[in-house]
Amino acid sequence: MMDSFIVCYRKFNQNTWQVWLLQVRLIFLSLFFILPATTAQAGSIQIKSVNLAAVNQAYLISVDSEIILNATLEQALEKGVVLYFATKFSLVDSRWYWLNDEVARSKLRVGLRYYALTRQYHLNYPSYSQSFNTLQEALQALGQLHDFPVSIKSELRQDVEYIASLRVWLDLTRMPKPFQVEAIGSNQWNLSSEKLEWRMKLPTPEQPLFIKGH
Repeated sequence: MMDSFIVCYRKFNQNTWQVWLLQVRLIFLSLFFILPATTAQAGSIQIKSVNLAAVNQAYLISVDSEIILNATLEQALEKGVVLYFATKFSLVDSRWYWLNDEVARSKLRVGLRYYALTRQYHLNYPSYSQSFNTLQEALQALGQLHDFPVSIKSELRQDVEYIASLRVWLDLTRMPKPFQVEAIGSNQWNLSSEKLEWRMKLPTPEQPLFIKGH
């Protein structure tokens, strides 16, 4: 009797997984074939400015970017799919640039989700969350990163020139596996800013660094 219970339990788990997988695939496919005329609206991420400040022997980065979703991503949100956006800043010593060895970096991942029950959009940060009544308000807040700490991996020197890079993108690696497979090669799910690069020396408390985006 115990053996038959185990068999039934395994079948139940397998059937539940298959149903969930089918639902995910149906949602993804519907995002391509429902309202095909509206998918012409292109999504984009544009970095408008970057600010790097020296505060109490540490460095804080602020990023101002504009994030626009296409119709496919908006429909995905409405169907309960969480969209994760990543922001990565890194410093490389220009003398050893060919090694691509980071001396400092900062990476933040934020989840954007829509709750149909409350009709609100939520931004989930590593340590807190925010709620918004409209998608526009949520995207505006998502594009504003203020005073995020930079992790120092090697000793930094004021007299050394560094190569800095910054990128903001939709991180598909945090989405369910079926979405990752289906999204490969799809322009509708390929949302990223251009990689912004510049040469710089470290800012001082009296003189923070300000860079305008493209």
